[in-house]
Amino acid sequence: MPRIGPFEKYTSRYDYWFEENRPVYESELEALRANMPPYAKGIEIGVGSGRFAVPLGISFGVDPSPMMMNVARRRGVQAVYGVAEKLPFADSSFDLALMVTTICFLDDARSAFMEVNRILKNSGYFVIGFIDKNSLVGRVYQEKRTQSVFYKLATFYSVEEIVSLLEYSGFDNVSFTQTIFKSMKDIEKPEPVIPGHGKGSFVVVRALKR
Repeated sequence: MPRIGPFEKYTSRYDYWFEENRPVYESELEALRANMPPYAKGIEIGVGSGRFAVPLGISFGVDPSPMMMNVARRRGVQAVYGVAEKLPFADSSFDLALMVTTICFLDDARSAFMEVNRILKNSGYFVIGFIDKNSLVGRVYQEKRTQSVFYKLATFYSVEEIVSLLEYSGFDNVSFTQTIFKSMKDIEKPEPVIPGHGKGSFVVVRALKR
């Protein structure tokens, strides 16, 4: 079952987070931009309210939350209903698939990654942005998960677990960018973006469909 309850009930609270934490949001956007390949037709899976798809120029989105989809549509995203484990698209429909802070809410990450592989064209890219569970922010989120209406439903992943899932699902040629090097409450301006992983809490992984 899609974990959409909090997103349906607290849509405005979710969307306002990006204004309330703009330096963090801008840091994450820059880390994504730094690892985005050229593409012709992209889709964001778990598009939410469109906060990443729109600034990154991605026109299509899929989400299981009707409330979130409505916000994304108002921002200009062509959003449709669907779950990552059974995407409503034909084989080889896109040359880029994006997931940002979505993997932690999936019911079956392995099935979802296989679906992403299916809808991507040969040599298409899969870009994932997420909070590394072994990072400073990842550990805080896990410790305080019961206090969050969103993250109490989440399953957090390490970089190594994401890479393992990608390899199993038919992806390779992995590259990384990272940002968010201190506690969220201490961030007053956008954080730097550097290659690799292991230092930043927000990690972007880019992989190529084999």
